Amino acid sequence: MNKQKRFLLNESELPRQWYNIQAEMVHKPLPLLSPVTKEPLTAEDLSHIFAVECARQELDQEHAWIDIPEEVQERYRYYRSTPLVRAYALEEALGTPAHIYFKNESVNPLGSHKVNSAIPQCYYCKQEGVTNVTTETGAGQWGAALSYAAKTFGLECAVYQVKISMQQKPYRSSIMRTFGATVTGSPSMSTRAGKDIITADPNHPGSLGTAISEAVELATTTPNCKYTLGSVMSHVSLHQTVIGLEAEKQMEMAGEFPDTIIACFGGGSNFAGMAFPFMRHTIKEGKKIDFIAAEPASCPKLTKGKFEYDFGDSAGYTPLLPMFTLGHTFKPANIHAGGLRYHGAGVIVSQLLKDGLMRGVDIPQLESFDAGMLFARTEGIIPAPESCHAIAATIREALACKKTGEEKVILFNLSGHGLIDMTAYDSFLNGDLVNYTPEL
Repeated sequence: MNKQKRFLLNESELPRQWYNIQAEMVHKPLPLLSPVTKEPLTAEDLSHIFAVECARQELDQEHAWIDIPEEVQERYRYYRSTPLVRAYALEEALGTPAHIYFKNESVNPLGSHKVNSAIPQCYYCKQEGVTNVTTETGAGQWGAALSYAAKTFGLECAVYQVKISMQQKPYRSSIMRTFGATVTGSPSMSTRAGKDIITADPNHPGSLGTAISEAVELATTTPNCKYTLGSVMSHVSLHQTVIGLEAEKQMEMAGEFPDTIIACFGGGSNFAGMAFPFMRHTIKEGKKIDFIAAEPASCPKLTKGKFEYDFGDSAGYTPLLPMFTLGHTFKPANIHAGGLRYHGAGVIVSQLLKDGLMRGVDIPQLESFDAGMLFARTEGIIPAPESCHAIAATIREALACKKTGEEKVILFNLSGHGLIDMTAYDSFLNGDLVNYTPEL
């Protein structure tokens, strides 16, 4: 085993293709359905909302490897590869025989993994002649990433940010505006969907579902505008596989292979990005790896949701998705991990969960912040509240190894830093945070 702490790839070693797990799944995801006709959607149907190439990628169940455009590769080179890090100090604090590694996506220029998909989505929109993009965002990591990517490609950007997250994290909306984006708290009075939600519930704190409804409505009523999104959909998961593809090579440099792979879970993009490249070894070679998606206990779609067709948004504008869901009208608690407050799981992850290739665990809010505090004090990085869920799941697995004496290799994705989330840590340190258990 290599005793280094950090592992980086040379520019020549960076991925030149994304990995499309749909092509190699034994049981393919069920089709997306039209919300009007209930018939399977085509790429042409989806291209009314998404960039044409993103629509093709969404439904591609044939090609396992999809070329990354040269211009996208060039922009990836600004910040990739991100480091793979051996968490020696965390291991020592836990007294575990487990070897803990994390992929540090927090060093990206926008502070999270989200820019990995923002760049190609804006690139495809620009190539298509689109002038405006719109989206939703929770904690604001995706909104910040898209605002930056839109500006680099000369696109106008409008972001609907979940209202409670906008109040909890005001600086993320400031970042979006710094890059020239228009930012609106959701639900708002600027769309029909927003007005309907506010009329039904004047004090609605907002959810990713409400923000998606507003963004989709804007995209479909604004000339030369396309909707983009940072999670859930299959083409977003595809773009994020640069994370796991890099991590594969970096684990080889470390002389180890993970027994357990963990990522936090909202809609599935960073989990997919880390897990899918490794999961192909399970699908094709029978390699035994424990894939764990760590979701908040207050929004437990993987552990307590139902598998059924459901809308991706609150108003019912999106395609019907075959997924594990708490219901598109589910109103999540006001936890600080705003990026995980989503009612459903992406269609690929949902099928993989059905097939037993992965599992979900739910993490209470206080446990997640306890884990984030320990990680900060040992590894010197303050993690985003979303990432704290992955750290908490990692600590559970590492402590289980301590009991059994098993020397497992655990790899998790540190999807973002928490430097703009200090109000959340402040609330935790002051004893103001509580756990939430939804009534389902």
